[in-house]
Formats: sequence, C-alpha cells, structure tokens
Amino acid sequence: MKPRTSPVSVERLSVAYHKKPVLREVTYESPEGELIGIIGPNGAGKSTFIKAILGLLPLTSGSVKIYGQPYRAKQQLIGYVPQRESVDWDFPTDVLDVVLMGRYGKLGWFKRPGKPDREIAMSCLEKVGMTNFSKRQISQLSGGQQQRVFLARALAQDATIYFMDEPFAGVDAATEKAIIQVLQELKAQQKTVFVVHHDLQTVTDYFDSIMLLNMRLIAAGPTKQTFTVENLQKTYGGRLALLPKQSDLEIMG
Repeated sequence: MKPRTSPVSVERLSVAYHKKPVLREVTYESPEGELIGIIGPNGAGKSTFIKAILGLLPLTSGSVKIYGQPYRAKQQLIGYVPQRESVDWDFPTDVLDVVLMGRYGKLGWFKRPGKPDREIAMSCLEKVGMTNFSKRQISQLSGGQQQRVFLARALAQDATIYFMDEPFAGVDAATEKAIIQVLQELKAQQKTVFVVHHDLQTVTDYFDSIMLLNMRLIAAGPTKQTFTVENLQKTYGGRLALLPKQSDLEIMG
C-alpha cells in the first residue's frame, strides 16, 4: 500500500526581506491530522514560514508542496487565520459578512452566498460563541471577539489544512478556551492545524507535535520528544527567562 503524501512538505525553503535572510534552508514534512505548534523567539521567521507556504511571500529558494502538489493546485484545501494586527478592523462590514468570506473558495468570486452558506456561517459563529454578534460591525468588537470572528471565517472555509498566526495573542481566557475547543474539534475531524504560538507554558497541553524555528529549523517532531531543554536552548539561546522551568520539562519527559 502506497504511503499517503504529507499534507505540507517544504524542501530547502529560504526567504529574505530586502536581501536579509529570514528563513534559511527549512526542510520539513508535516504529520496529518495533528495540532502542530510553531515555536520560536520574536523575529525567528514563524509568520514568514506560514506566509511563504501560502504564497503570500516570494521564496528565495526551495519548494512547497500540499499533498505532493504546488500550493495553487490545492489552495482550496487551506484555511488561514492571520494575525489580528494585520487586519483593517475599520473596514465597514458586519460579522456575518466576514464569516461568509470564508465561503468564496467553495463558491467562486462571482457567485453570491446563498441560504446554505449563511447557515454554515451561523453554525461557525455558534462554535466560537459569537452568534449574537452576527450583525455587529467588526470595528465595534473587542480584540478577543475579533479573533473569534476570524476563526469562524476559517471554519466556514471547511478546509483540510489550517494555518493560524498567533490566534491566542492578547485574547481573554474565555476566547482562549473557545479557540482550544475549536482546535480539538478540528483534530477530531482529522484536520491538520499549524499554530504560531508564544506561550511555552501551554505547549505540551495544546500540541501533538511542534516545530522549533529560529531562522532555521532547529527541531521538529512529537511534542513529548521534541520539547526539551536542549532544543529550547538551541532555539532561544540565552533568553532562558522565557523557558519553562527545567523541572517541568523533566517531569513531562
């Protein structure tokens, strides 16, 4: 029986901004149906890695494959939650319309969403606890509420692979709990989910496997084997104040 192709494969991927290298020679094959944390210090290239896979940034070198094919051939399988800070929240639209944008990949840009699409969008809002805000202007939402709306939009895409860029950044405890619940549901549906994440204290609770990035791929694999003091020191260098207590890692191991 032929083994199934990896959901996301990158080969010697390199990216530069204004000729300054940001990612260097990253080679990685993702597992399928797992929650994958992308971990590393600020400026390590975590968001760049996602954007390079999605074709939002040009590659200096290397290749990206989605189930063994170029991204453009499989882009309908992808859902994306960008950083909240990168969005113009003053744009005059309401919550339901934002979530309906997630349906255009299924419809094509020239077909208007119908009643079934609205029902799907409302179901996605229900999953993130935002049903009562469907007619609210997005500019009137709190940061946590905005993040939930973007998560609902990604769910409306009904994707196979999800990329989430710091979905937990600056959210309240209730929103974090809602996001985790959605991630667990996606995993139960055998979706593959990449999450850029900063809180090292919750890595072992949230993710099945991790990537440790600092311009290069330092380590990747199942969280229990990969989230070690040695690998974290290689990734973060001398910034040990950021790391979990060594005793916690030893207990985990």
